[in-house]
Amino acid sequence: MTREQYILATQQNSLPRTDHPQFYPVGIYGWRKRCLYFFVLLLLVTMIVNLAMTIWILKVMNFTVDGMGNLRVTKNGIRLEGISEFLLPLYVKEIHSRKDSPLILQSDRNVTVNARNHMGQLTGQLTVGADAVEAQCKRFEVRASEGGRVLFSADEDEIVIGADRLKVTGTEGAVFGHSVETPHIRAEPSQDLKLESPTRSLVMEAPRGVQVNAAAGDLKATCRKELHLQSTEGEIFLNADTIRLGNLPVGSFSSSSSPSSSSSSPSSSAPRQTIYELCACPSGKLYLSPAGAGSTCQLSSNICLWS
Repeated sequence: MTREQYILATQQNSLPRTDHPQFYPVGIYGWRKRCLYFFVLLLLVTMIVNLAMTIWILKVMNFTVDGMGNLRVTKNGIRLEGISEFLLPLYVKEIHSRKDSPLILQSDRNVTVNARNHMGQLTGQLTVGADAVEAQCKRFEVRASEGGRVLFSADEDEIVIGADRLKVTGTEGAVFGHSVETPHIRAEPSQDLKLESPTRSLVMEAPRGVQVNAAAGDLKATCRKELHLQSTEGEIFLNADTIRLGNLPVGSFSSSSSPSSSSSSPSSSAPRQTIYELCACPSGKLYLSPAGAGSTCQLSSNICLWS
């Protein structure tokens, strides 16, 4: 029973009866009804479009129960197949490649790998750029694949090369700005070993001696000014079949002790000699003197000054 019918029923005694009672429609009619149907139709179309787009996205992105596209979720982690691009930082514990393929990290500018401690502070960084490869850390090590032996290590105090052989293949050799400490320096077979200091002196020191050995070739020491062989507590021993000292000045011998005869030529004062004596001046310089009867390298002082 509607409200109008209830009011008519209660007012039957007071209102006069009419032959044709009036009825009022109940509900939504007119333009309101058309707007309601339009919105319902629009909502239905939107739902159908959303469902179609969802199905299309699932198909294009290759969503499956195991993952999405090249991404597969396994019990050991996440597996990516093919080329993957990350626009934001990636935080992972370990990155492994397949057993039959390498792991390639590629970037248009550079590739940077950072290591941080539990407080978020940077402890190590490796940057691979177009111009150089830079590593910033307290200690840098290169280890062998078998056994884990250290081949190269560097820190603030020293650089250690643990390989059995250090080979320098450059045409200019190896240049050291300061001292070098090594027990053995050896050239390649059938190659010459050359130790050179173009503008400074070359010093070789050892607490128990320095040994220079040329098993199948010559040993040559060349300098611009002076060559010093010094032994503080021992002796200098030259052992060879032939010892030659070239470019030594030759003195003259005379039997007379007068100053005039001492400065005469060898052809006028004495017969030509074929045997010479090796003499030394008080300054240490060596010279050759013709050997004569009772000669003890007696020579005028001008030879010592000239030699």
